[in-house]
Amino acid sequence: MQIDMLLAGMDCACGRHHSCNIRHVVIGKGAIASLGEITDGYTSILLVADENTFRAAGAQTENALAGKKICKVVFSGESVLIPNEEAIDTVTGQIDGIDLIIGIGSGVIQDLCKYVSHFNGIPYYIVATAPSMDGYTSSGAAMILGGMKVTVSAGVPAAIVADTDVLKNAPMDMIQAGYGDIVGKYSALNDWRLSRIVNDEYFCQEIYDLTLDMVQQTLNLADGLMKREENSVKVLMEALVIVGIAMSFAGSSRPASGSEHHLSHFFEITGIVHGEDYFPHGIDVAYSTVVTAELREKLLQQPWPEIQYRPQRDAYIAELSRIYGPVAEGCIALQDKVGLYQKDMLSIYQAKEQEIRSVLAEMPAAGEIRKMLEAVGLEMDAFEKMYSPEKIRDAIAYAKELKDRYTVLWMYYDLFGGQ
Repeated sequence: MQIDMLLAGMDCACGRHHSCNIRHVVIGKGAIASLGEITDGYTSILLVADENTFRAAGAQTENALAGKKICKVVFSGESVLIPNEEAIDTVTGQIDGIDLIIGIGSGVIQDLCKYVSHFNGIPYYIVATAPSMDGYTSSGAAMILGGMKVTVSAGVPAAIVADTDVLKNAPMDMIQAGYGDIVGKYSALNDWRLSRIVNDEYFCQEIYDLTLDMVQQTLNLADGLMKREENSVKVLMEALVIVGIAMSFAGSSRPASGSEHHLSHFFEITGIVHGEDYFPHGIDVAYSTVVTAELREKLLQQPWPEIQYRPQRDAYIAELSRIYGPVAEGCIALQDKVGLYQKDMLSIYQAKEQEIRSVLAEMPAAGEIRKMLEAVGLEMDAFEKMYSPEKIRDAIAYAKELKDRYTVLWMYYDLFGGQ
């Protein structure tokens, strides 16, 4: 499906009108040159990048904006940029007199610009430097505020510019991350269907099918991506953009983010809190998809207990304090508000067991997901080496605390205590 057709919006059989307020999407060779035309009417532009992303596309972007007043915020490339209050203040401190923000980068730069744009009423464009994630077109900004991983509804960019001359030369782990982020949709989509059954959550078959089609197209790209073939990189970027549009259509990240993303967020947050290494987001999502597939297999293979697992409050608080440190209080408050710990889930599982089992069985087996990842050089041994068995068990049990979304992590915890 053509991106331009999707941007036009559609009336859907689900009863909703789906729309996405992006004006321009330019993907292809030499795409950055289009900035001169699509910034017509803007005179004072703030460029936001880090040293690495500016090196990749900064000069081309400035050349395309010849004649404009240009200001710049370029973060250090020596350490991981965290989209927190400090980074927000750094960008916000440079917006006086600015009528357009252009981010040059991918995930964190994108989220940071999206956040500042939204809360200051300044439109923003993104010049993509890697086909590494699906957030380019999503309306959520993944921020770390008060130490918590928070998705803030912040709208979409006015334009996305993705030059394949830049994208194909991105670090290989960024290309692997984009592929892995797409593979993770198998898990996210299954969680969406599961929550539809368990919680009667809104579900759209058209959005589901659109996202699944992007997954299936991406699987054919593995060999070309490893060779940095321009067309393969272009198709991957298009898939990432279309999945982002699907999120805008749904009004949330539900079609593209579920238990696999919660595990990824767990490794990121605990890594930041405890000063431990973690993989790029999409790679963690990819590996975590294998883990969530294994959980579904266990739920299908084992008889379900007659008692719903719930921890003692004191023990629960102690566990979260051990795992999340200063972030624990926010996690506890969030889950107290969500209320799933107080809800009788077992009766729902028992009443809808056959339907639930049927949906769980739709997820590809863990072994199949492993093969998909191996096709782009992602071996599970690396995941198991990065994170100890104890940390992975903690993630399975308590990654769900970071979000207010129901996924298979909740079901596995309800029935088996997450172990």
